[in-house]
Amino acid sequence: MRKLLLAGNWKMNKNVAESVELAQTLVEKLKGITDKDILICPTFTALSEVSKVIKGTNIALGAQNMYFEKNGAFTGEISPDMLKSAGCSHVILGHSERRQIFNETDEMVNKKALLALEEGLIPVVCIGETLEQREAGEALGVVETQLRGSLNNIVGDDILKVIVAYEPVWAIGTGKTATPVEAEEVHAYIRKIFSDIFGSKNAEIIRILYGGSVKPDNSAELMGQKDIDGALIGGAALKAEAFEQIIKVAK
Repeated sequence: MRKLLLAGNWKMNKNVAESVELAQTLVEKLKGITDKDILICPTFTALSEVSKVIKGTNIALGAQNMYFEKNGAFTGEISPDMLKSAGCSHVILGHSERRQIFNETDEMVNKKALLALEEGLIPVVCIGETLEQREAGEALGVVETQLRGSLNNIVGDDILKVIVAYEPVWAIGTGKTATPVEAEEVHAYIRKIFSDIFGSKNAEIIRILYGGSVKPDNSAELMGQKDIDGALIGGAALKAEAFEQIIKVAK
């Protein structure tokens, strides 16, 4: 049985003081929850302070991105070692906004995932199609290409540390959500492709999250699907009550 993971991606929101305040509220609201894993991903500037707030609690800390080199002359970038020293255990890679706005490719996401694993971070690898691709009937093909490209050359037990997040680009921040049936179709396909590449046993272990306008009023039905193992939550994760509600109704 795969344990649900509810991850909050705060994106470019909340300064350090606001992030600490939200983290403190979440610690109080979510204490005692042990049947699900909880992850929050603040901005880089808030990581260290939020880490202090959630240390020793049931909430893990993740970053929203990292670079694929360990160090060097890469102005404005951040390394896995820096993230670990700030308290991170997870890192989101290849989010649709990174792919769309900053032109990240599967190859870049793959290099980041390989380095994250090498450095002891758990990568949350994001994949998903645009509205044009879905309307053209290309959704499954796009997702397969991204999955294969982003997870290339990951071998052995490392693959079991990877978390996949399916986030249809057309449902990110638009208020539109894939129906539970639409989401489950893609999640089941991702698990099938994963099985083809890494074996059926590993495919049953890996967690596949859904991301795309997840809210308290749609999360229970989404999380109830066979191949949906949690959620990558954006806007609703910025409100403690909404994030709490999503986590508590998820089964």
